[in-house]
Amino acid sequence: MRHQGGGHKQMYRMIDFKQKKFDIPGRIETLEYDPYRSGFIALVVYADGERRYILASSEMKVGDKIIASADAPLKPGNRTQLKRIPVGTFVYNVEIAPDQGGQLARSAGLAIQVLANEEGYTHLKLASGEIRKVLGEGYATIGRVSCPGHNLEIIGKAGRSRWLGIRPTVRGSVMNPCDHPYGGGEGKQPRGTRKPKTKWGKVTGGRRTRNKKKWSNILILKRRK
Repeated sequence: MRHQGGGHKQMYRMIDFKQKKFDIPGRIETLEYDPYRSGFIALVVYADGERRYILASSEMKVGDKIIASADAPLKPGNRTQLKRIPVGTFVYNVEIAPDQGGQLARSAGLAIQVLANEEGYTHLKLASGEIRKVLGEGYATIGRVSCPGHNLEIIGKAGRSRWLGIRPTVRGSVMNPCDHPYGGGEGKQPRGTRKPKTKWGKVTGGRRTRNKKKWSNILILKRRK
């Protein structure tokens, strides 16, 4: 992968995106930093003694009680089926299909708004502006992912980028013609190609990349802006 490599050694935490311990109450034992994701994670100790990591919500505190259940109380941190969640509520870690585990809205500060529940589907407004339908039997966690100010973080120096595993990015226009479609020329030259392209000549601007025959196209009610 270009521009990736090096970086500080990290330990991966196994996150329970499914939260399949239904009807077993849990208590938030700690809130922790995770080097592999932008939001914080919470260590939950369940009534049966098992401990698991989950994505922390922005309102979560140490000592809070949570539960994943088909009839869970509608409060932040609890996980329940989408068809039970009132219109206008914000959710995160949303399942696209039942029993698949949360796949939508897992980054810092993200939340999805429930717009409607009809004909077995729940209409969701994603952070991108896209409105799509998912099955109402799927589960979602009420609230918003923790660390909403992550986008305001300033890395501050080049060395910290290297700690994060981000290597330098070189502009195509300063490369040689053999290395990039924008390369060559004396001084600051124009692009020289009709459309913006990648290093390998693939068009990047003004071309849709989504498969026109993708099965889930019928579930998208409004495309993102």
